[in-house]
Amino acid sequence: MSQPRKPVTPETKGTSKATKPTSTRTTTRKTVAATKAAARTTARKAEEAAVVPLPQFLGSAGSLTLSQRRLLVDQALLLLEQNYVHLPLKAAMHAVNPLQRLRVMRARMERQTAETMEAEWIFHRQMSSIFHSVRDLHTNYLLPAPFAGKIAFLPFMIEKCHDVTGDQYLITRTITGYTAPQFGAGAAVTHWNGTPIARAVALNGAQFAGSNDAANLARGLESLTLRPLVIQSPPDEDWVTLTYIGLDGSTQELREQWKVTTNLPPMTDLDAVTPASAAMGLDLDSDEKARAKKALYVREVVDLEQGQSSAELAKPAAVSGADLPTTMPGVFRAREVVTSHGTFGHLRIFTFSVTDPVAFRDEFVRLAAALPQNGLIVDVRDNGGGHIFASEFTLQTMTPRRISPEPVQFISTPLNLRICRRHKDNPSGIDLGPWFDSLDLATETGAGYSAAKPITPEDGANDLGQTYYGPVVLVTDARCYSATDIFAAGFADHEIGMILGVDDNTGAGGANVWTHGLLATLLNEPPPPDPTSPYEALPNGANMRVAIRRTLRVGELSGTPVEDLGVRPHATHQMTRADLLDGNVDLLDAAGALLAAMPVRRLWVTTSLAGTTLTVELDVDGIDRVDLYLDDRPISSEDLDGDPISIDIIDVTPPQLLRADGYTGTTLVASRRIRV
Repeated sequence: MSQPRKPVTPETKGTSKATKPTSTRTTTRKTVAATKAAARTTARKAEEAAVVPLPQFLGSAGSLTLSQRRLLVDQALLLLEQNYVHLPLKAAMHAVNPLQRLRVMRARMERQTAETMEAEWIFHRQMSSIFHSVRDLHTNYLLPAPFAGKIAFLPFMIEKCHDVTGDQYLITRTITGYTAPQFGAGAAVTHWNGTPIARAVALNGAQFAGSNDAANLARGLESLTLRPLVIQSPPDEDWVTLTYIGLDGSTQELREQWKVTTNLPPMTDLDAVTPASAAMGLDLDSDEKARAKKALYVREVVDLEQGQSSAELAKPAAVSGADLPTTMPGVFRAREVVTSHGTFGHLRIFTFSVTDPVAFRDEFVRLAAALPQNGLIVDVRDNGGGHIFASEFTLQTMTPRRISPEPVQFISTPLNLRICRRHKDNPSGIDLGPWFDSLDLATETGAGYSAAKPITPEDGANDLGQTYYGPVVLVTDARCYSATDIFAAGFADHEIGMILGVDDNTGAGGANVWTHGLLATLLNEPPPPDPTSPYEALPNGANMRVAIRRTLRVGELSGTPVEDLGVRPHATHQMTRADLLDGNVDLLDAAGALLAAMPVRRLWVTTSLAGTTLTVELDVDGIDRVDLYLDDRPISSEDLDGDPISIDIIDVTPPQLLRADGYTGTTLVASRRIRV
């Protein structure tokens, strides 16, 4: 008689011969995971060790010679006078004269010696002030070593909300491990160094000016606790005294020292002669801060990207349990949200700063397809821009209309003409031919600007077509800038959907931006270099950026500049306490209300090919006519009453492109493409 088999229990499972291989694999996986975790811990400890108090960091600064300072002033004059596209606009709108300020600064330097010149921090502050005076976040003086690549920070974030008592400034995040009495998410800040917090924000915003009041205040608030030292002068104070209402309602005060650490690296080498660097529309301040926030507060994403900003992963990964897995966790966040008006998709775009705009567009399409199809909230708050192609390639996926990319112009100067002449035949992958003839002619006509031509290829902006058919709401704020401003302008100009603003305007930065390094290289590429180039190498890793080509609107506002005007929303929402502390719940509910009031369209097209006869089946909602095209040749126009219909098209020879355009009345409302 056989003995009964001994059951395998959790206690005995590890000793069972049948389970040893599995146990070995499990142990191996655990060992690998533990090794990776240990490596991450070691890396974090190294980063923490690199954090130093602000006074200690500033003690290592101050190596620029007088001649190097003169060189920086001379090169700043060159860029602002010969390359800066917005100079006439800024001088008119803001009554500023940065060229004269630089000339006065340069003249005074002629009377200085190495012994009498001012401290280096004063020089950097003067240069930064001149660049900030034009209120253009594209046009920057970038500090040299040791400031470049560093951030000054306090270990918490402050955000603004509104309630019945007025504006409130809440702590929303703290660095892991940081504690203070009754301090954390929800504590309300009342004073900053003894100054009422609202006034402190306004004063700080005036120093780091944006293009409009909303942008000023947004920048002022962010810069209270986080400053990229490559673009903003170090804080004047060594420490901050914060007065706040604690979590238990008590009045508390703390003193916190500014610290300095290394930021995550940028995605793109902006000095390199590449299509990506030439097509950048990027607010460097916002981009630096976004990477810093990720490093300080979202370590999970840093670990997934392995320190490479905006990295594309080999396999999709989810950052939190409610999010869809994505190959670009530093770029997108996609999730389903339940509102009082229905369940919709929420797709956050943190940045357009990528090197592959097609991969960006395709990941957007994949994520949108996995979300509810009855409505999509596209959220671009805090997005400082990036690759202009990425922003404009994505618009087509949400509309049946053909996308007209926003055109751009150079200011007419001899130096811009030289650069365009050298690259008019696209010898280095940066095609400036479309602007050359008009700049060349401007020498005779006196025209102030070149012809307006798009940076983004129109074919690339329309090669995929519509892929999402539900209504779309775009959520913006005053920190939307550059390529994100261009995205919002295109969204509005093509009437894709409703715009819901947290502020009453976007950041109003409409331009393509180039660095001094890129401009210098363009006159030396392809070889041989131009021996008469006025650009000189900058010392100690210093750099400068200017808005090189200004963006104009299309559609009803055709020809209107984006700079300083921005994109105004159809509706606004003031952020609430629940928004800041509970996942934007009220904001998303407001977006849901807009979506619920918009029509939902459905255009299903299925095909089958038998010989040379193509059978097309149409099933629609909210559409009363469908026009069919084969390789853009009109084939059929069908009136629909809601019931599915079937149509046979003869003499079809694959591969051909079938396009179905759906109309309500005379308005094109949906379009679908199928390769047969």
